[in-house]
Amino acid sequence: LGLEELEYLDGAVTSGEKPMAAIVGGSKVSTKITVLEALLDKCDVVIIGGGMVFTFLKAQGLEVGTSLVEDDFVDTAKEVLAKAEKLGKTILLPSDIIVADKFDAEAETQIVSSSEIPEGWMGLDNGPKTTEEQKEALSTCKTIIMNGPMGVFEFEKFAAGTMGIVNILADLTQEKGAVTIIGGGDSVAATEQSGRAGDMSHISTGGGASLELLEGKELPGVIALNDK
Repeated sequence: LGLEELEYLDGAVTSGEKPMAAIVGGSKVSTKITVLEALLDKCDVVIIGGGMVFTFLKAQGLEVGTSLVEDDFVDTAKEVLAKAEKLGKTILLPSDIIVADKFDAEAETQIVSSSEIPEGWMGLDNGPKTTEEQKEALSTCKTIIMNGPMGVFEFEKFAAGTMGIVNILADLTQEKGAVTIIGGGDSVAATEQSGRAGDMSHISTGGGASLELLEGKELPGVIALNDK
């Protein structure tokens, strides 16, 4: 990460224009939990997508079929939901899910309500209703940070949720002047795959470093800048 990029990211997170939103995706709560905690303090809206959704759904007492779940983090997910409620922040979880009978590019799929995931099926992407709800939730946001995909976008059948949110962000940047920051390898890859990378405000290659900034950790480069 160059110093310019660190300054930009740091500024966007600490003094970005409100309302601020974060989109946190990816498969595991365990790798993103500190970020989620920190983002709740800074952001008005946090959208959760990807495999970690199912740990949150389980925390709400829902059945998740054969979807990926981190049982050790169900209580943590409950704490995050409780913290959001206490702070009056919005956590948006998917209302509908594209489920598959197996983890395979050619799997059988169906769209189900996130409270009705059938036994023996696994969630691999957000459904279309969720994308519409995300669009609505983000429509007034001035600063949006995206870290992590909404589904298994490497398989075409499960790419719509991620591409949908990429398009929403690109449109908000171009039409409403929102500041959009795409961080993390998967998000960057998805944005490039969608052909809309050029429509975003900033694409950060340093996934880990941008996450640490979000967590409020001082990065050596930023500390050096602050000392000048």
